[in-house]
Amino acid sequence: MKIAVISDTHSNTAAIQTALRLIEPYNVELILHCGDIEDAGTVPLFPRNTHFVFGNCDTDRAGIQAAVDGIGATLHEPFGSLDLDGKAIAFLHGDDKRLLRDLEQSDAFDFIFHGHTHQAEQRCGGRTRIINPGALFRARPKTFVVVDLKSGKVESVTVE
Repeated sequence: MKIAVISDTHSNTAAIQTALRLIEPYNVELILHCGDIEDAGTVPLFPRNTHFVFGNCDTDRAGIQAAVDGIGATLHEPFGSLDLDGKAIAFLHGDDKRLLRDLEQSDAFDFIFHGHTHQAEQRCGGRTRIINPGALFRARPKTFVVVDLKSGKVESVTVE
């Protein structure tokens, strides 16, 4: 199973549209959005197989929740937890450092995805791979990741 992970889109419609076009050839089954959507107006750009979490810049939470419901997608709070293809996955924005640390130290997840810093990063903590896909706003380069859960391969994709 392949998934795409994006974060920190901050209403950047052009970058979102480009990223979604770049995701298409990968035939992902699911998209994870690690927060900082920023406004409800960009949510309808995403397909219904998207799972969202709030970020610190998502102030219109009711509007974003309604937009997510409107496209038939899923919003998790304060973090998402999914079992996909035999892998335990958590995803969150990352601004709550205590929550991020607690999830990392729990040793309960194969992958933890987070954003917030606008910096792509990958590291390991015990059995857990902690991955920040980068950002689609105020980042150079703008990036997201595609993850093949079966093989564990993580590919960073640049959005021009």
